Amino acid sequence: MLQACLLILFFLYRTAVGACGFGSFGATINGGGVSGASDLYRNGVGCDTCYQVRCTNSARCSKKGVTVVITDQGSSDRTDFILSKRAFGRMAKTTNAAASLFSLGIVDIEYRRVSCSYPNKNITITIEENSNYLHYLALAILYQQGKKDITAIQLCETNNFVCKVVDRSYGAVWTTTSPPNNDDCDENWVLPHNNIPRHWKVGQIYESRVQVN
Repeated sequence: MLQACLLILFFLYRTAVGACGFGSFGATINGGGVSGASDLYRNGVGCDTCYQVRCTNSARCSKKGVTVVITDQGSSDRTDFILSKRAFGRMAKTTNAAASLFSLGIVDIEYRRVSCSYPNKNITITIEENSNYLHYLALAILYQQGKKDITAIQLCETNNFVCKVVDRSYGAVWTTTSPPNNDDCDENWVLPHNNIPRHWKVGQIYESRVQVN
């Protein structure tokens, strides 16, 4: 069911990290079909969720609309989504119609949550730059498919399975002090087939080899 909504405004990404903590990834995922959101951000739970958004002007807008990924938080006057320019233009029927939408800047829309789809991608973990080996671990979760929300994460030592709850710092970034340091570490109740190694490094990316649908 599509939900009627007020307004939508396109924007160009200005922040280097964004409220979800995706960095430059947040501007390129889904072919640049991304959006900031206000209420749908949900204190970070809404990061990496997907929505079908279409404008209601039948003369300019396609029935299919565009699927966007929430990668940032933002609000403007009576807006629910703040779309990237690429996503905003994809709502239009034609190139000329897109130019017309750009001239408006703000349009009425309807939207619904849909499953995210990243073909040939598994849930991926990135070690954030502010991590400090043995003392502080910050990680971000990328490429989560489906319509489920990640609401909790645990890090576990693989040899004795002693686990530690990881806190949501902001957006899609989770942090813990004194992370487990006994061989490799598993992550989440959906057990990955590829572990974060004991000697993890800042900036490294680990594919979990599992997916949530």
